[in-house]
Amino acid sequence: MDKYLFIDRDGTIINEPEDFQIDSFEKLQLEPYVISSLKALARAGYKLIMVSNQDGLGTPSYPYETFKGPHDLLLAILASEGIKFDDILICPHFPKDNCECRKPKLGLVRELLTSNAIDFEHSYMIGDRDTDVEFAHNLNITPIKYDRSNMNWPMIKDLILTKPRVSHVERNTKETQISLTVDLDHSGESLISTGIGFFDHMLEQIAIHAQISIKLKVVGDLYVDDHHTIEDVGIALGTAIKEALGDKRGIGRFGFVLAMDEVIAHIYGLPMEDGVEVALDISGRPYAEFKCDAAFMRENVGGMTTEMVPHFFRSLAYALGLTMHISVSEGNTHHQVEAIFKGFGRAMRQALHKEGYELPSSKGVL
Repeated sequence: MDKYLFIDRDGTIINEPEDFQIDSFEKLQLEPYVISSLKALARAGYKLIMVSNQDGLGTPSYPYETFKGPHDLLLAILASEGIKFDDILICPHFPKDNCECRKPKLGLVRELLTSNAIDFEHSYMIGDRDTDVEFAHNLNITPIKYDRSNMNWPMIKDLILTKPRVSHVERNTKETQISLTVDLDHSGESLISTGIGFFDHMLEQIAIHAQISIKLKVVGDLYVDDHHTIEDVGIALGTAIKEALGDKRGIGRFGFVLAMDEVIAHIYGLPMEDGVEVALDISGRPYAEFKCDAAFMRENVGGMTTEMVPHFFRSLAYALGLTMHISVSEGNTHHQVEAIFKGFGRAMRQALHKEGYELPSSKGVL
């Protein structure tokens, strides 16, 4: 399914004159910042559909010939800036005709509705009238009422494109009960309680160095051992980050390496064709491999068994869809484990950082 923006024409893309008819070139005036805003929205992957009521179009009161010139010029101006509409849907009837295609009725979009192509949760209707809002409600998408003073095009662009990257996951099994919230755009607000002190400290390192917030409460079967708690937290954390990323547009995608005291932790992805090793790849293709130059010298650090370190990262990687290899040099076991968690956090900081709206993939999907 695709994200759609259904956009009214008169009074939203172009200024609407007092007589409600743009039937001459002199009357054609674009709304402020509409071009730059539509360009950004189109780059972010939204499909654009123009939906317009044009009362009496094609009748003597509004000849099609007087409509066509200004309308074609509008489309040419927008196309010159890379803004192209996937479809232009126009109702030519008067209100008294009681047709099925006049907004707020859905006749104009009936074919699109039957195609099951619309991502309703992430699609919007943008228009200046109450009928546009009602149309959105009928279509089961979010309405945005355009107003040059109170909800202008830059505000609309920011409203749509700067949604918080936050996700909440509840994972309840016979072995663990997990409540987890991640916020990928704000740090310093983490609250972590797993029942394993050292594991809490390691998760805090991920949050600090990735510059994200993790709020986590776990009740696990620690009377058995730490396996289920650590494994399920990895799954929940990977799932939450994946959900918070959404369509992944604008993210850095790749990560890097960290040194700590006598230890070097390499966190790197599969080599690229040109031989460059990327640090970490939010690729949608889960793969994780763990390599320790010298085995951990201790079976436990605090209340956490060291054999669960690679298992945690594998669980997270497969839930997130992350391509990752982890390699750590020999040294103090506490330092080895902490270097891995810090290194992962630093790699994630770079990979999660959002700049722009492009999808970082030539495939068109991540």
